Parts: sequence; C-alpha cells; structure tokens
Amino acid sequence: MPLYEHVYVARQDISPAQVEALTDELQSIIREHGGDIKKAEYWGLRNLQYKINKNRKGHYSLMNIEAPSAAIEEMERQMKIKEDILRFMTLRVDEHDNEPSPVMSRRDRDRD
Repeated sequence: MPLYEHVYVARQDISPAQVEALTDELQSIIREHGGDIKKAEYWGLRNLQYKINKNRKGHYSLMNIEAPSAAIEEMERQMKIKEDILRFMTLRVDEHDNEPSPVMSRRDRDRD
C-alpha cells in the first residue's frame, strides 16, 4: 500500500482535546477503508505565517498513513466539509521516518 504524510491545521479557538477527537475521527475514516495510521503527532498551537479566515494561530497535527488512495480521497473530502480545519496537505512518500518529527525533536530539546 502507498505511504503518505498528512498535516492539517485546525482553528485556534478549539481545545487540544477537540483536535485529538478530530484526529481520531480522521483515523477511523482511514481504518474503515483498509488503511493504517503508523504515527500521529500533535504539534500544538503555533503561529501562522499569515491570517487564514481571521485566525492568527492554528493547532498543527501530523499523521503517517499507510492506506489505499480511496481512503485518502475520502478523508480529504471529509476535511473539506469541516469548518474547524483551516488547511491540510497530504504527500505521498517512499518511506516513513519512525523517529519523532523535527518539530517534536526541537520541542523536546527546548524543554531540556
């Protein structure tokens, strides 16, 4: 099955718990269509480079997905309907990186 990296940005005025619920909902769509989620990371509330629909910040989330293209198409169709999602991008990759993403690595390094 093809491998994908998927990042989405949610509105700033929803809670992190709502973002996690949104991620779970998207993961269930992938699983219903025969796919699997290899890794899911919540990057937190971050500043946007420019305003999107009057939002200056957004909740970022990353998912590494192994799924058929029909599952990705259905997930993206559902995301276009949801008002809580500002932007999303899905990229097909040759392989997944099993280590934490650079965003998470920098966050851990900053805590130390």
